[in-house]
Amino acid sequence: MVRVPKQIMNELLIELYSEEIPPNLQVNAKEYLEQKFKSFLEIEEINYNQIKTFSSPTRLIVIIKGIPSQIKIQPKEIRGPKAEINDEILLKFINSNDLRKEDLYKKKTEKGEFYFAKTKTKEILVENILQANIPKILHSINWKKSMKWSNNELIWGRPLRSILAIFQSKVLNFNLSHIKSTNKVIIEQDLFLKEKTISSFKEYKKIMKQNNIVFDQEERERKILNRFNSICKSKNYIDDIDKKLLKEVVNLVEHPNVLMANFDKKYLQIPSEIIIATLKTNQRYFPLFNNKNMLTNNFLIVSNKPDKKNLIKLGNKRVVEARLSDAKFFWDKDKSKNLIKQINKLKDIMFFEKIGTIYDKTQRLRKLAGFVSDELNINKEKVEVAASISKSDLSSDLVREYPELQGVMGKYFAISQGFEEDVASAVSEHYLPIGNDSTIPKKPISFTISIADKIDSLVAFFAINEKPSSSKDPFALRRSAIGLLRIIIENKLNLKIKDLINYDIRILEEQGVKILNENADVEVLNFLKDRMRNILKDKEIKFDIIEAALSSHRGDNYFDLFKKNVLMNKYIKKEMGINVISSYRRAYNIIEKEGKNIEGRPDAVLFRKDEEKNLFKKINEIRKEFTVRDKNKDYENLLKNLSETKQYTDNFFNNVIVNDENKDIKNNRLELLKMFCNTFNNFINFSKLEGK
Repeated sequence: MVRVPKQIMNELLIELYSEEIPPNLQVNAKEYLEQKFKSFLEIEEINYNQIKTFSSPTRLIVIIKGIPSQIKIQPKEIRGPKAEINDEILLKFINSNDLRKEDLYKKKTEKGEFYFAKTKTKEILVENILQANIPKILHSINWKKSMKWSNNELIWGRPLRSILAIFQSKVLNFNLSHIKSTNKVIIEQDLFLKEKTISSFKEYKKIMKQNNIVFDQEERERKILNRFNSICKSKNYIDDIDKKLLKEVVNLVEHPNVLMANFDKKYLQIPSEIIIATLKTNQRYFPLFNNKNMLTNNFLIVSNKPDKKNLIKLGNKRVVEARLSDAKFFWDKDKSKNLIKQINKLKDIMFFEKIGTIYDKTQRLRKLAGFVSDELNINKEKVEVAASISKSDLSSDLVREYPELQGVMGKYFAISQGFEEDVASAVSEHYLPIGNDSTIPKKPISFTISIADKIDSLVAFFAINEKPSSSKDPFALRRSAIGLLRIIIENKLNLKIKDLINYDIRILEEQGVKILNENADVEVLNFLKDRMRNILKDKEIKFDIIEAALSSHRGDNYFDLFKKNVLMNKYIKKEMGINVISSYRRAYNIIEKEGKNIEGRPDAVLFRKDEEKNLFKKINEIRKEFTVRDKNKDYENLLKNLSETKQYTDNFFNNVIVNDENKDIKNNRLELLKMFCNTFNNFINFSKLEGK
């Protein structure tokens, strides 16, 4: 906030009144306007005390307080055209900057000789600056979805009806396309419009209050929450409102009224997820749960007006029950359809044109999941059954009506048809995680199919060159990659991803998919490595440790990579880490200086001192530890052994002269140090660590 000198301060009030704008568009526009006005005022060096923005379905409001009436522009040196330019261009420069010819002087620069001038101190009316720039700011709003209407050229989120603009208690005159600014507020009541003339934000707030319009989104949220909490307390319900839905509903109303309605209890017999989806996704209502966390037949509606005659409540009850009646019909019909027999129907559902149908994907999942089960020693028969029916619910009427319930309904169908619980759960849980912070599948069959599903999506789209770009990821491959890595890391799985990728490519080719990207296998591994960087950052691993670990990672065991990062981050400032880095640096500095081209291995016959022999022996002991199978590696103990080399390197450097007169002995010692550094780099590339 800029400090303002004592003088008459003014407020700028802008209200953009339109037809109802969807919640996400209005919130984005509100945030954009606040940022844009702040930036504009700083650039123009206009001081202010406070800026606030508000949004409602039909109104975007900006209020800026503490603006001076005029500002003083300090003198500054400005550069004009080159000295050899013709008089016509020079005259334009003089006129455009309000100069006289005698104000000009020449000055040499690196780019040649130019005319220069010093501007004079001048005072400018802020009103003029605002009039010139506000239309540009408003035109610059980047609507994700916008529209034009009638014969007008203006593009807006929804048709813009009016612009209220007041500065210094009077209209700030400007045009935005066909709309001229005014000092009148439009109020719509029962389809009738009325106008009120105002001259201040105080009057604006008063009129809004008189007409029951809550333009402050935070106040609307408080009103809804208070009423919600009051109802839950009186009914002994769980007080846990869906925050995401709340944010949306807050921006659907201007006069929030919370109503409690209900539906027939008979519908509680169908799966609760169907009811919740009906209420939340389809109707934007809030389901209510009793103190045992059981769904009740009551729900909350946030309406835009009071419901004195219960007409809103009854109308919404009828709408909800009609939808639940349809859902119950679909549920009763679909749950009896044999999931195995539904697999063939997946041939009619396209996954992606160049990749094939959902049926094709299911066949790949069955084979890939079987491969993973062999690797992880998980019941292969159960895994293949679960993979086979994992997408069968996509052919059901219920999932077509409620696509967000794919997998969830499949689990219910599987249970009702007698499939074992872990197989049924895998049908639902293989879609997890659905976001960076959501839970991952923990049951073996579930995470096996989830791994196969995510690998297949990554490989298939990379194989046909449908890869994410810097700005677009239409198939959510980044989310799939992060989900895959989280499953591996959080379930502590030692899994060879490269073999799985190559196996999937072979299956795709067998299915007749044309492989358009011959480097798909390498690119998927690199893509996973880049996503691993994000995961490690979220775990607050130091940046240089991440780069050191990733640059040395040549395999495809991401759980190993994660463990090494966590351990190094834990010990880097402790004695163990300090010793490791100290030992490595002493050797690495010599190699960098003198032995960059050393490629051979040290010859024990050329060792002349015990310190050489001891260091060589210690290195070989550590090298053996790196050859242990991944699942048996104890990285903490390995780091401890790396740390213990400090006494060997100290003895070596204290008693051995690397730069021996005998060239063979010198090269042999350099080869020993190179071997030492290479051994350490099997853990992470220690040369990438900063300031050590």
